[in-house]
Amino acid sequence: MSAQSSDVETKAARLAALHRGPRILVLPNAWDAASARIFELAGFPAIATTSAGIAFSLGRPDGQRLSRDETLAVVKRIVDTVSIPVTADMEAGYGDTPEQVAETARAVLHFAGAVGMNLEDAAPDQRALFDVSLQTEKIKAVREMAASTGLPFVLNARTDVFLRSVGEPGTRLDEAIRRANAYRDAGADCLFVPGVTDRETIGRLAKEIHGPLNILGVSGAPSVPELQELGVARVSVGSGPMRATMALTQRIAEELLESGTYTSFTDGTISGAQANQMFERE
Repeated sequence: MSAQSSDVETKAARLAALHRGPRILVLPNAWDAASARIFELAGFPAIATTSAGIAFSLGRPDGQRLSRDETLAVVKRIVDTVSIPVTADMEAGYGDTPEQVAETARAVLHFAGAVGMNLEDAAPDQRALFDVSLQTEKIKAVREMAASTGLPFVLNARTDVFLRSVGEPGTRLDEAIRRANAYRDAGADCLFVPGVTDRETIGRLAKEIHGPLNILGVSGAPSVPELQELGVARVSVGSGPMRATMALTQRIAEELLESGTYTSFTDGTISGAQANQMFERE
């Protein structure tokens, strides 16, 4: 086994273990090498990427508007910059068939070096969700790919029942649970249900989904300690930090234009020397 293969195997095992720990896994979402390094230095044991944040940083809107290769290039840059496990947001898998989605997962692992992947159950330009049977076949194909490598590749299967307001409000909870459990049975390691913030709904999801639950940390959502009490295994933050960074840049622009002063980017900032030090390697 090469040193590179051994490193990937170690990271894959570490990410898988973090989903089974007694403490909730908090995954910040990086959009470039700098944000990834900042999260690593802060002490996070692993990081995720944000497809929306990557798209915005490259001048594109969200929704699989980047090519698979463009996204993978950024993921690889992030992986090469940090020493902790990385899981990649690959949206709907950049493919319509199980074989195409499995090939995306293979590229995530073997080209980019990430040891996990998000997979959504809806196309970016559609409100309706994919048929459950098709989505489970995609998950099985990814699982088979991972099994062939001998690595515990962490597949985070996402259902957008709540995020896209699919069906009548009274049916969404049962449908999200049904889909998540089908994805779990197909081989998903973690089940991601974004778009929910109330404690009662999250508690039911945690109790009735037969695997680790991932919740999106957004305004109005319970705090991380509260989510842990509810039984949530993983919380991620999506494009929130990247959009907050965009908002700071917007404030810098406004200050420069309106008052010609500099406090928005000089007060409490990182110095050039500190920034350089972040990326120095022995």
